[in-house]
Amino acid sequence: MSKENRTTRRNIVIVGGGHAGADLARQLSGSLNPYKYRLILINERPFAVHLPAAARMTVSAQDKLEDLALIPYDKLFINGNGEVIVGKASAIEERAPGKGGWVVLENEERVEYALLVLACGFLWSGPLDFPFGPEDMQHHIAYWRKMYEQAQHIVLIGGGAVGIVETAGEIRDVYPNKKITIVQADDMLLNATYPERYRRDIERRSRARGIEMVFSELTDYIPEYGTVGITTRSGMSFPTADLIVPTFGPRPNTSWIASLGPEVLDERGLVRVEPTFEVVGHPGVFTIGDITNCNEQKQAQKCPKHVEIAAPNILSFLEGRRMTRTYKGTTEIILIPLGRNRGCAYLDYLWGIIMGDWFVRLFKSKDLFVNQTRQERGL
Repeated sequence: MSKENRTTRRNIVIVGGGHAGADLARQLSGSLNPYKYRLILINERPFAVHLPAAARMTVSAQDKLEDLALIPYDKLFINGNGEVIVGKASAIEERAPGKGGWVVLENEERVEYALLVLACGFLWSGPLDFPFGPEDMQHHIAYWRKMYEQAQHIVLIGGGAVGIVETAGEIRDVYPNKKITIVQADDMLLNATYPERYRRDIERRSRARGIEMVFSELTDYIPEYGTVGITTRSGMSFPTADLIVPTFGPRPNTSWIASLGPEVLDERGLVRVEPTFEVVGHPGVFTIGDITNCNEQKQAQKCPKHVEIAAPNILSFLEGRRMTRTYKGTTEIILIPLGRNRGCAYLDYLWGIIMGDWFVRLFKSKDLFVNQTRQERGL
């Protein structure tokens, strides 16, 4: 490629290299003309964390899951048509709507864009609050494995999919005799997206594994690690709890996106998008993945459907054509492992189908979609 061609190319910038951002980067790398466009993926880590495997990876060293679940970007781009910048985005400076701008990194580097995609996902707490460097990541994983190993009474604060069964089930698989308690603010596990009969079924299966549950209780803080005992807001005490783990829902990693304009985010901190996945009021800026304000549960399995709509719309925008693909949502499906061999799934088809151990074991529990995801990343 000539120097002239390199310098006149337009930058297509994706911020966030998780499931949504990496899926889109791979698809665009096979579609964009490398003589016209420079595809750039900005991510805080030099690798992606496969979050569906995070609970198992931080509980036990069995299978050395970190060797597979921390996914490098070296083969992400088809024909090498793309590059990764490791850095943290801190602001967006827009020339004018539809006219491009710059992504400003924490180190004050400015990355120019002709088209921008925001796919920066959510921020988690506790074991899933992963650091950014490879060495720090290994220390973090080893630290949490040691914490679980040493604890006798583990209290998980939060009864969503991560807290309940994905973490509690993995702990029970490895440590059959430890006391495990889930403290949930709601009166059932999960949330009202799912029918009561499914929420009760996952509770029944969890209790059958010796996992205790306390409902309609709130905690005002998570004590420092090493503290023994915790008391809820109502005064309920767990005096023997020697490991208190935050497993409540994550928060959108979008505070920096407000630099695009205060109207961009809704009251939950999610990005307002059109059905085309273009950000409302900002042509040429797209958002996909968990941080969209689409009315759906936030799951990695939704990302391919987002990319299926966003990728052709991005190509249409770049070519000056009308965007015709619109997102109408997807069927809600959830598969929750209760360890390696048990679990419960809900599929929102017909009357709402509930499936048990064999189904979850067949489709998720065995490898938590790790191998499939690696193949999708070119590995």
